Amino acid sequence: MEKLVKNKQYYKFCMYGFLKNLRFFDAFFILFLLEKNISYTQIGILYAAREIFINIFEIPSGVFADTFGRKSSLAGSFVVYILSFTIFYFSSNFWLFLLAFLLYGLADAFRSGTHKGMIMDYLRLNNAENLKIKYYGHTRSWSQKGSAISSIIAGILVFYSGKYQNIFLYSIIPYILNFFLIISYPKELSGSFIGNNKQSKLKFANYFKLLFDVLKKPNVLKIINTSAAHTAYLKAIKDYIQIVMLNLALIIPLLINFQSEKRNGLIIGILYFLIYLITSFSSKQSSKIVELNFKNISLITLLLGFIFGILSGIFYINNLWILSFVSFTSIYIIENIRKPILTGFISDNVPNEILTSVISAQSLLSTIITALLAFFFGLFTDFFGLGFSILIISSFLSIFSIIFSFISK
Repeated sequence: MEKLVKNKQYYKFCMYGFLKNLRFFDAFFILFLLEKNISYTQIGILYAAREIFINIFEIPSGVFADTFGRKSSLAGSFVVYILSFTIFYFSSNFWLFLLAFLLYGLADAFRSGTHKGMIMDYLRLNNAENLKIKYYGHTRSWSQKGSAISSIIAGILVFYSGKYQNIFLYSIIPYILNFFLIISYPKELSGSFIGNNKQSKLKFANYFKLLFDVLKKPNVLKIINTSAAHTAYLKAIKDYIQIVMLNLALIIPLLINFQSEKRNGLIIGILYFLIYLITSFSSKQSSKIVELNFKNISLITLLLGFIFGILSGIFYINNLWILSFVSFTSIYIIENIRKPILTGFISDNVPNEILTSVISAQSLLSTIITALLAFFFGLFTDFFGLGFSILIISSFLSIFSIIFSFISK
């Protein structure tokens, strides 16, 4: 396979993902909310509300990015993220957390798919579209490295302070840096449809027709559906791995003389660090995996992710914390193998000028599924416990996906 050209813009793309994932609160999000006396059902409502808010703005944000410029869309999203982090830092009740979640959702809507569109534009402009899976896999691996570094730093911060709240304040710093990084991107990657000539206005007038024509294609719909399902599944349950880690921390003979909150914070940070190192490596291998030409790779990996969820639930119910943790981690790995592959598949079947909007349509479907899963996951966890909740949700999705695959043939 042709080698990647690692120039200045390549490193900017990588740095964007690295800084974006320096969300120091991610490793302790559920634990932070539980500390503030928020129940699992309320957590489910908060997550669902965020996803519903993303739904409202998902398609408009993609259209905004494709028509008025992707740089403006991305830069604006980081300003809203910073506002959200600030509210989280000062908040202590459900309604303020709801406001912070809604702002987070708004920022997510304007960010999702936009940077992928810029990468695909860059490859098209440089006649390197054949490298899209490998290129995106490499840049995504830097996102996972950011998550790894973020986790270990967050663990150290919690270890020394004994508090989860401060990490929201520290998370503002990399997002300010990313704001200025996006501003430095070249104008040709902004991808705006708007211009002063008649040709630009004609393109804008035909924009929605082209978008809906593409979304009606069966092969595009199939890719979007399979991609959205696993992404939504992981997004809805991923933070609950912190509960598994908390139980795992109890049996790890490390720092036993320290205060439990500090000790748990550092151990959880280390565990997340290991997870994201593995997912970073997995993302890089996606181009090699797609070269093996597995038949129905999207469906196989989708079901594999759900199966690992079922196993994690069974192991958790039986207090097998290590096996539950390993199975849960495998869902992260599957998602990071799938993401570059399916993004490449979408790019192969969609005109580049509407790619951001199509990816936003995929994100829209994903957020609808995430909202439903997040609500029921929180509800089931309050009533049946975490293990049974993972088992029920994963089993349902496995059965539904198998039935859907037969119907869609």
